[in-house]
Amino acid sequence: MALIVGTAIPAIGSAQSQDPLGLADKFYFHAENAYGPLQIAGVAAYAGILQEINAPREWGQGAGAYGKRFASSVAATGIHGAIAFGLDAALHEDPRYFRSTDRGFWRRSAHAFRGTILTHTDDGGETVSAWRLGSDYGAAYLSNQWYPRRLNTARLGFIQGSLSLGFDLVSNVGTEFWPDIKKKVLHKK
Repeated sequence: MALIVGTAIPAIGSAQSQDPLGLADKFYFHAENAYGPLQIAGVAAYAGILQEINAPREWGQGAGAYGKRFASSVAATGIHGAIAFGLDAALHEDPRYFRSTDRGFWRRSAHAFRGTILTHTDDGGETVSAWRLGSDYGAAYLSNQWYPRRLNTARLGFIQGSLSLGFDLVSNVGTEFWPDIKKKVLHKK
């Protein structure tokens, strides 16, 4: 049931340095994505949705049940961040998304997809995004351990990991296009 909400959200529209992140910078990046204000608000909303649909039903309703759902989601987000940090630090991967220099909707959308599956390395290369795949699927499987037995399945872990990967893609698409939308629609730089 634990869905990682808003993973790996870079600062939308801000200029990013291409310089590799140091170990402390990577830690801060993942800590902010796990427990920053936007993330906590998303976790609270997600717990509210789970409360409304009574999932898992074994946890019941009421303030205690909401607290359990919220704590479960916070823990799952922390697991995700810890795995992501461990993998990108050990494998020298860069967790940031870099906007495309191409023009055109389809090329930039393809770049966002590519940036979900591949990542930059600290030495300037590109590789399969082990930090993202490992943290999305690893957190999904590990965070299901405290759920009722009927929900603690490999199938559900795979579905949840895939959903997290899909949210990462949506986040990358948003990061790719939001500065342009903001500039055209809101007339802001």
